[in-house]
Amino acid sequence: MTRIGFLGPHATFTEQAVRSLRESEGAELVPLPGSPAVLAAVRDGSVDAGCVPLENSVEGAVPPVLDGLVEDPPLVIVREALVAVRFTLLGRPGTTIDAVTTVASHSHGLAQTRGWVAAHLPDAEVRVSTSTAEAAAQVARGEVDAAVSSPLAAEQHGLEVLADDIADNPGAVTRFVLLSRPGPPPAPTGRDRTTLAATTRNRPGTLLGLLTELAVRGIDLTRIESRPQKTRHAEYWFHLDCSGHVAEPAMGEALAALHRRCDRVRFLGSFPRAAGTAEPADASGGVGSPVVPLSSATTDEFTAADEWLARIRDGSST
Repeated sequence: MTRIGFLGPHATFTEQAVRSLRESEGAELVPLPGSPAVLAAVRDGSVDAGCVPLENSVEGAVPPVLDGLVEDPPLVIVREALVAVRFTLLGRPGTTIDAVTTVASHSHGLAQTRGWVAAHLPDAEVRVSTSTAEAAAQVARGEVDAAVSSPLAAEQHGLEVLADDIADNPGAVTRFVLLSRPGPPPAPTGRDRTTLAATTRNRPGTLLGLLTELAVRGIDLTRIESRPQKTRHAEYWFHLDCSGHVAEPAMGEALAALHRRCDRVRFLGSFPRAAGTAEPADASGGVGSPVVPLSSATTDEFTAADEWLARIRDGSST
C-alpha cells in the first residue's frame, strides 16, 4: 500500500489537500509533525510521497519548504492542489469570545487573521503552533483558550465555532504540492508547470540572462523568489515556476541553457497545473526578441547540458 505523509495532525488543510488528489485513493495517510518531517520521511523512504504547503495567496511562500526542496537527497514535485482556506475561531463548549486570553494557530493562519484577532481579541496572548489542527488540539487539551483553525478541526476535537470566516482576505487559497523521490515525471497534459531552483554568479546581468533564456523561448514565468543559500552572505537560490513541461522542446532547450549558464540548477518537477490556476497570458511570449545576448558556451558545456536534460526527462537525475 502506498504511504503518503502530510503535515499533521488529522484535520489540517494539508490533509484536505492530499485527500483531493487521486494519489490518495487507497493510500495510507500518515500525519507528521511538520513540513521538514514530511520531506525527511520521503527522503528516507518512510513514506512513498509527502504533501506540504508551498505558498498561499496572502503571505506567499512557506520558507522551510522552499529551503528543504534544494537539500539532498533530491525530491521532485509530481502534483499540486489548491485549497480555499476558511478560518474559524474555535473554543471549548461554553467558551465566549470575551473570555479568551490565549489564542493559537500556525504562523500563516495567524498572519491571515491578524486584523481580525487584533480587533476582536486585542488583549489575548498569541501563540504559534505547528499547524492549525494542532492548535485546535491544544484547545481540546486545555492548553489555550481558542484556536484559529478549520471547521473540520472543530468536528475532530469536539470544539465550538466562536466566530466564522475570520480571514482578513476572503477568498485566500493555499497551494500544496505532492513530493516524491526522483523518477520519470508525469506525462504532459498541455496544462503543466515546471519548477526549478538555480544559483548564479554574483555579477551584473546574471539574473537577467537567466530570465532571458525563458523569455526568448516563449516560456511564461509564473513565480520567482529568492532564498539564502545559508553558506555565504548575499548568495541565493532563485526558485522559479514556469508554464510548460520538461518533455516539450522549448522547455527542454531552456533548461539545458540554464544548466550551461548557472552555477547550479535543481530540477524540481514537471506536473499538471491545479484547476483554478491562472493560464499563461501569452504563450507566444517574447520568442525571437532577446533582451540581452544569450551566453556563449563550449562544446563540452553543450554536451553536459544535453546529458543532464536527458537524465531529468527519464527521472534518473534532478
